[in-house]
Amino acid sequence: MTLDDLDRALIHALHVDGRTPFNQVAAVLGTSAQTVARRYRRLRSAGVLRVVAMTDARRLGQVEWFVRLRCTPDAALPVAQALARRPDTSWVELTSGGTEIACVTRAPGQNAPEALLLRQLPKTPTVVSVSAHCLLRSFVGGPVGWHGRASVLTDDQVARLTPTFEPTSSEVDIGGDEQLLAAMRQDGRVTFAELTAATGLSEPTVRRRVNQLRGSGILYLDIDLDSTVLGFHAQAILWLSVRPTHAVAVAQALARQPEVALAAITTGPTNLLAKVVCRDVDALYTYLTERVATIEAIEHLETAPVIRTLKRAAT
Repeated sequence: MTLDDLDRALIHALHVDGRTPFNQVAAVLGTSAQTVARRYRRLRSAGVLRVVAMTDARRLGQVEWFVRLRCTPDAALPVAQALARRPDTSWVELTSGGTEIACVTRAPGQNAPEALLLRQLPKTPTVVSVSAHCLLRSFVGGPVGWHGRASVLTDDQVARLTPTFEPTSSEVDIGGDEQLLAAMRQDGRVTFAELTAATGLSEPTVRRRVNQLRGSGILYLDIDLDSTVLGFHAQAILWLSVRPTHAVAVAQALARQPEVALAAITTGPTNLLAKVVCRDVDALYTYLTERVATIEAIEHLETAPVIRTLKRAAT
């Protein structure tokens, strides 16, 4: 699929706020609401773009883990497909020649990863090794979306699309919101009327509840996007060993780079993880040799090219 300037502007607008009404998006972009709606339906039906609602793990007392599995070549794809079907995983990818799987999962803060995922993996010789790395602090990724997606709007246009919410305590209880959150995970643009039908609550109550959850930071909107349509065809996961005194500074520096879709300080033999998205292999080479290589605090770097993505934010 080929995108034009309006498609890219729409993607950027939805990245700013995935629930912005199409008439407001149209006013900012200088077109009609019907055109915006038609473009969104085209992208969504093609599997290119979907707005999904996500919950901030840390605000719910959960911990995110980056799980790394090494498999025999014949087993990697079936195991990855099984992981992708699980509701507690995201970003399931085959890397390193197709023999390694990387995915993100979450667990209650007091539980080790073995309590929810690792003990449920196939107990066969085809899974050679498993390691779990706790995402201690993310600097881009999750609630802080990848700003390199489609940055075409002006600062004024972004400001006009940025929502405001009444200050809300971060201690909001989500008990009883299961149906609401489940519906929004399937479609972040689900209407308040549809949420009313799904939950049995009144529309004013649903509207207030969604705004409370978003205002508290518990609920945020993400774009489930196929980056290849934007011209990004080379992705890689970087495992970096950084001197501890420089870990935060390096993570912050990486987070500012448009190629970086995820930057996090982690546990494990390496203490920094990054997911990078580049135009092609040549651009990845340039990024590694001219951008990453100039950061003196990096003592060791392992690059794992992404071969295939089986699950993105939610699908």
